[in-house]
Amino acid sequence: MKKSLKILSLFLLGITITHAQQKESHDVVVNISNFKSNKGQAFVALYDKPESFLSKEVKGAIVKIENNSCRVTFKDVPKGVYAISMFHDENDNSKMDTNFMGIPKETYGCSNNAKGVFGPPKWEDAKFEVSNQSITQHIKL
Repeated sequence: MKKSLKILSLFLLGITITHAQQKESHDVVVNISNFKSNKGQAFVALYDKPESFLSKEVKGAIVKIENNSCRVTFKDVPKGVYAISMFHDENDNSKMDTNFMGIPKETYGCSNNAKGVFGPPKWEDAKFEVSNQSITQHIKL
């Protein structure tokens, strides 16, 4: 009987922990609008640290553009602070094209519609928090 109670207790504890872990993550929905054209695709990235912002994403997606907009959903995002960046790969060469000075030739954007001044947008301007619910970010190009 004692052994059965221990097994039942461990089973219930396991269910409780699994359920609690599942509630700790949410979806991050990204709506991007105002593309110049439907050509190519959008590369969208989710970052979780200032030091990896614009270099090493935790989640990424490549999406088709329709009606000059697109939508990406990053599922199961744990609570924390994040930022999003994206660019329109209009010529389908899988990279952001730049001119000889390194200035992007293709449209790009970040969460909170953060803009860079004499360089890329800053983490501080693009960051947002995922806490107790799913979140939607709107990026207008």
